[in-house]
Amino acid sequence: MDEESEMELLQRYRRDRRILLDYILSGSLIKKVVMPPGAVTLDDVDLDQVSVDHVINCAKKGGMLELSEAIRDYHDHIGLPQMNNTGSVGEFFLVTSPETSGSPPKRAPPPVPEFTSPPVFTPAALVATAPILSPPNDFASSPALSNVSKSESFNSAQVHELTVDDIEDFEDDDDIDEVDSLMISRRTRNDATDLALGLPTFATGITDDDLRETAYEILLACAGASGGLIVPSKEKKKDKRSRLMRKLGRSKTENVMSQSQRAPGLVGLLETLRVQMEISEAMDIRTRQGLLNALAGKVGKRMDALLVPLELLCCISRTEFSDKKAYIRWQKRQLNMLEEGLINHPAFGFGESGRKASELRILLAKIEESESFPSSTGELQRTECLRSLRDIAIPLAERPARGDLTGEVCHWADGYHLNVRLYEKLLLSVFDMLDEGKLTEEVEEILELLKSTWRVLGISETIHYTIYAWVLFRQHVITSDQGVLQHAIEQLNKIPLKEQRGTQERSHLKSLHSKVEGELGPRDMSFLQSFLSPIQKWADKQLGDYHLNFAEGSAKMENIVAVAMVSRRLLLEEPQVAVMQSTSITDRDQIESYISASIKNAFARILQTIDRSDTKHEHPLALLAEETKKLLKKDSTIFMPILCQRHPQATVVSASILHRLYGSKLKPFLDGAEHLTEDVVSVFPAADSLEQYIMELIMSACEGETVEVFCKKLTKYQIESISGTLVLRWVNSQLGRILNWVERAIVQEKWEPISPQQRHGSSIVEVFRIVEETIDQFFALKVPMRISELNSLFRGIDNAFQVYANQVVEKLASKEDLIPPVPILTRYRKEAGIKAFVKKELFDPRLPDERRSTEITVLTTSTLCVQLNTLYYGTSQLNKLEDSIWERWTRKNPHDNLAKKSIYEKSKSFTQKGTFDGSRKDINAAMDRICEFTGTKIIFWDLREPFIENLYKPNVSLSRFEAVIEPLDMELSQLCVIIVEPLRDRIVTSLLQASLDGLLRVLLDGGPSRVFSIGDAKLLEEDLEVLKEFFISGGDGLPRGVVENQVANARHVIKLHGYETRELMEDLKSSSGLGMQGGRSKLGADSRTLIRVLCHRSDPEASQFLKKQYKIPKSAA
Repeated sequence: MDEESEMELLQRYRRDRRILLDYILSGSLIKKVVMPPGAVTLDDVDLDQVSVDHVINCAKKGGMLELSEAIRDYHDHIGLPQMNNTGSVGEFFLVTSPETSGSPPKRAPPPVPEFTSPPVFTPAALVATAPILSPPNDFASSPALSNVSKSESFNSAQVHELTVDDIEDFEDDDDIDEVDSLMISRRTRNDATDLALGLPTFATGITDDDLRETAYEILLACAGASGGLIVPSKEKKKDKRSRLMRKLGRSKTENVMSQSQRAPGLVGLLETLRVQMEISEAMDIRTRQGLLNALAGKVGKRMDALLVPLELLCCISRTEFSDKKAYIRWQKRQLNMLEEGLINHPAFGFGESGRKASELRILLAKIEESESFPSSTGELQRTECLRSLRDIAIPLAERPARGDLTGEVCHWADGYHLNVRLYEKLLLSVFDMLDEGKLTEEVEEILELLKSTWRVLGISETIHYTIYAWVLFRQHVITSDQGVLQHAIEQLNKIPLKEQRGTQERSHLKSLHSKVEGELGPRDMSFLQSFLSPIQKWADKQLGDYHLNFAEGSAKMENIVAVAMVSRRLLLEEPQVAVMQSTSITDRDQIESYISASIKNAFARILQTIDRSDTKHEHPLALLAEETKKLLKKDSTIFMPILCQRHPQATVVSASILHRLYGSKLKPFLDGAEHLTEDVVSVFPAADSLEQYIMELIMSACEGETVEVFCKKLTKYQIESISGTLVLRWVNSQLGRILNWVERAIVQEKWEPISPQQRHGSSIVEVFRIVEETIDQFFALKVPMRISELNSLFRGIDNAFQVYANQVVEKLASKEDLIPPVPILTRYRKEAGIKAFVKKELFDPRLPDERRSTEITVLTTSTLCVQLNTLYYGTSQLNKLEDSIWERWTRKNPHDNLAKKSIYEKSKSFTQKGTFDGSRKDINAAMDRICEFTGTKIIFWDLREPFIENLYKPNVSLSRFEAVIEPLDMELSQLCVIIVEPLRDRIVTSLLQASLDGLLRVLLDGGPSRVFSIGDAKLLEEDLEVLKEFFISGGDGLPRGVVENQVANARHVIKLHGYETRELMEDLKSSSGLGMQGGRSKLGADSRTLIRVLCHRSDPEASQFLKKQYKIPKSAA
């Protein structure tokens, strides 16, 4: 449907509506029709303004119809959707386009308030008192918010129903502009009841509307002083279409076009101001005409020097009003303004004119009283009283003040606080009517024009900037527009400080004060206090919970902080504030108070949310820690950059307060924690994470020594300490379990290889399994831990493996138990060897050892090899286990905190190098013992007969070493089959050592049955070479260097057997003569070795020498 067809339908609807109403009102459906004031017939009534529903309801009831009520009912419901009441449920028709309206709202609608009639659009009353606000030490911790809805916030005392008096002069289209004041703003209005001027109420009860209309009259008078006042012609317009509907349907673009098309110069500007200040054209014309009439005949008199209310009372008659009530109200306003301006709030005291003030009050009362008399009597009394009133009021108003001459200025509206309230109404005209959050295009022209009122109202630059800042700030509170807030800050910054003001202005501002009723009784407030204290109070309240009030963004908060700081700086210069503040509170202290209050409020809201939420799956304290951390992150990223501009340590303050608040909730839980329960495992990590994040914030915000200062102020949660104690209890219980498993595994061990590839016992695998399970459980504990708890675990595991190693060798027989006793040392006797051989059953040295062997349990070689393999597996796996533990510990404790990291690294460098040193040492010692035992067992136990007993018997040539090689090779092969490759050289070296020990036993302690001659030395040397090559095995055995080192001692003994008997005797004498028993001789042997070589020498001379020198007995017969 195009625009033309829409217009045709609208015209048809209006025409049909008028026909219907005319039919109802003209017929007999309604008993009586009461015309509205100023109307004689139905032709004088605009039927477009009459509510059809109201008329139909009256027809149904058969009652009397008051058209004024029908008109009011029409305007009351003009902003509501059209209803269809034909059904059981009301239906309404949407005016919006669903295609362009977006998705429907997802939140629940607010409760519907009780309906009250729409208010006449006037700024909210500024009558509330606002005592000076001292910087708060703390804000309420409760996060409770006002539940007052936006619709309820405007139900103040200033909101009144629209009456017939408000809809006056509907006989023509010019007067219908009176309804413009009903236009509803297209911007959602916020509640500004908390923002009220700190000024007392007026004794006469004048309203905001009275102030606004009087302010406009003053503006016209001041404009008239410059010759810009003309009276527009009053032309009857034929089109009676509602201007109200036209305005409400007008777009912003059309508004801009209409503004650009206004009349040029002062005339157009005044017309704009009239519309902005919601003054009807009728009232505007009356006022202009009245001022011009008042100036007639007063040669040389400026219009702004007139006593405007008095002149208007004298020049405007009752006949210019179509409604008597409107006239009475207008007259009452003028009389109230005279009383407030000349008596209640004069620019200066009465002095000798005090008696005239009483007379003036009487005259004002009589003028008001005259309206109750008959017209002739009342008019006569009114005229006489006005004449008397002029005689008294003009001298009072024209008294010189502030250096002006008599008659130069009329002091009737410049008394404080009437003047600032009037000027406030003038400044409100700078806002666009269609968008209250925007300044009108003519703002600069309007402000320049308003300067013409400064002389009449006694306004200075400081007063102007202060009131303008107040007006802008209050408008921001109502509309939430950031541009208006920026303008308000600019005006606040323009307010000069005390030292920047002139002497006269300082004196003038000092005289501006008023008594205001506060919570603690009446108090005296200066001008700046009255206007700036509410601003500061409102800003302080917002910043006292900035987490809630500025959750959507930080730009507004930055501006509000600027407002609070600037207003605070200006207020601190006021003497009353200086007296009230016993201690000096700096800007930093104020910022801290904001942080403290807002943090407490936000924390309290978190507590309430957690109390109401389902916390079955997570402990409330853990959830609280997570939410607190989120709050701190938001605080540090969004709000702290703003507050840090005025308090560099704001982040530290915020973090410290949250640390303390959470700590107070955590402490009872910490005091009651005794074991690692599920709650402890849930709460401790979350609390520790929060504390670590707080410490990181503090460290990032501070530098150098200040970090330590702030950290010392914090009462740490000591979670690591408490958690460490609990973890140690758990570790100790687990370590006891490990030791039980170790003992059990050893008892059940059979020392058989698990498989050909895994040639170790199963017990070590079981021990490692239980140890790894314990380690997994340890790292599964999400509670905070220190390095001491890890060290305790290390020590426990280390001890478990030490116990295991000791258990393995505990039942191992001693090496000495395997070696037969050394025969008694005897010197050579001819045929002693044969005799001894014949009677060996009587003197066999093995007899004592055979008796003892029944008491010794000797393990098999394969068992010993499995034990060696098992111990080697243990020590090799220890390295992997140790690396794994440290790696998991590093992941568990990344130690981002630099201070803590340094401590950790020192601890790690001290402990990590030797965490399992004890077990490694014991395992290696056990392995050495088993290797030594195995070699000794093979030579002195398994090969005792061919090696120890029969080698070189009866002489060397008849019993060579080749006879021992074959059984020795068998034993060596058995070793190499079972032993793991890394241990092969180690066990073979032990066998080599045992073989050489056996050879030396035969050569030096072989008993009386073994004798050697000088010629045997060569044979013995050959046998030693055979033994050496056997273990070298052509390069497949032990390294040649190792074998050479091992056989060096045996080679030297064999070399001694090749020396002449006399050489040996001389060498023994020389060593004995020098008192070097046991020392080295020239031949490189000790005396013990030399004696034994001589004892086994088949030489009578050697035997005689030993008998003489050492009393060694002969071999037994």
